[in-house]
Amino acid sequence: MRRKTRIPPAPLPQRHGVDPVRVRLPAAGTWTTVREHLVERLSGAGDGVVDGMFDAGLVVGADGRAVPADAPFVPGMFVWFHRELPDEVPVPFPLEVVYRDEHIVVVDKPHFLATTPRGSHVAETALARLRRELDIPTLAAAHRLDRLTAGLVLFTVRPEERGAYQTLFRDRLIRKEYEAVAPYDPGLALPRTVRSRIVKERGELTAREVTGEPNAVSHVELVDHRPDGVGGLARYRLVPGTGQTHQLRVHLAALGVPILGDPLYPEVTAPTPAGDFRRPLQLLARALEFTDPVTGEEHRFRSGRVLAAWASYDRWAAGTYDGPPDGQ
Repeated sequence: MRRKTRIPPAPLPQRHGVDPVRVRLPAAGTWTTVREHLVERLSGAGDGVVDGMFDAGLVVGADGRAVPADAPFVPGMFVWFHRELPDEVPVPFPLEVVYRDEHIVVVDKPHFLATTPRGSHVAETALARLRRELDIPTLAAAHRLDRLTAGLVLFTVRPEERGAYQTLFRDRLIRKEYEAVAPYDPGLALPRTVRSRIVKERGELTAREVTGEPNAVSHVELVDHRPDGVGGLARYRLVPGTGQTHQLRVHLAALGVPILGDPLYPEVTAPTPAGDFRRPLQLLARALEFTDPVTGEEHRFRSGRVLAAWASYDRWAAGTYDGPPDGQ
C-alpha cells in the first residue's frame, strides 16, 4: 500500500482571508530548478512574474525560508507563495450568519458571491469574507453553491472535522431544498421526479443531458403561480437527489421552464459586465436538514431570502428591485 504523503502546514499566513498557494513538485520531469518548473506551470501569469516572485523572496519552502531561483528541482518538494489578487468589484450584499457554534457556521449567501476562491473570484468570496469578518482562519467550506445561486451554505470551523461534514453531502445524508422562479406552464404535470444523465466537460460553460444511465435526479413541485410576467410565473420547490453541476438549472430548462435570469440555460447569453448585479438568477438554496455528525444534534435551517422576481417581477425585470435582505 502506498503511504500517503504528509502535507506540511503552510509556512505563510493567510492574506485577506485567502490561503497561500501550495505547489508540490512532480515526481518526475526535465526541470533542473524550482524556478524552471514554476515558470512552465504558471505560464499564464505573464512574463517576468515568476522571476519577480523569486527576486522578492516570495516563494518559500516548508521551513518558511525563501527558495532561491536556482534551487535544484527536488521531486515531491512543497513550495508556497501568495497569488497576486485580481481586481474584484465588491459584491454589495451582506452575508447573513444563520447559525454558528464551535463546529460549524451556516450562512445565507447572496447572489453573485462565489463560495470559495476560484478563477477571478478570490477575496470577494464567501469563504474569504467570513474568515475576515468572523476571524476564523481555519474556516472551510463543506460544499459549494454556484456563484449565481443564493442561499444556505455550510462551513466547518475545525480542519479535523471537515471530512465528517463533507461525508454528509457525499453520502446524501443531508436534505437540501431549493426554490426557483420560472415561467408557468399549465400543461406541465407536477409534481414529478426528473431523471437523466448530465455531463459537463472541463472548460465548457454548460452541462448537457446525454443518453445513458441517469446520474442526476431532481424532484420538482409547483408551489404557486400567478399571471405576472410574460405568460405567467410560477414558484417551484426543487429537491435534488444527486449533486451534478447545474443539475436543477438543466432539468428545469429541459422541462421547458428555465429559471429566470439564467445566463446559460436554455441558451448562453452575453457575459454580464463586472459590477452588474441586476436581475439575479432566481434560484435559492432554501433549506438544509441533517444530523450533526459530531454532536448528534438535529439541524434544520431555512433561508429568509425572498426571490426578487416573485416579490416584484416588474422591478426585477427592470433591474431596480431592492427589497428584503439584499434584495435577492
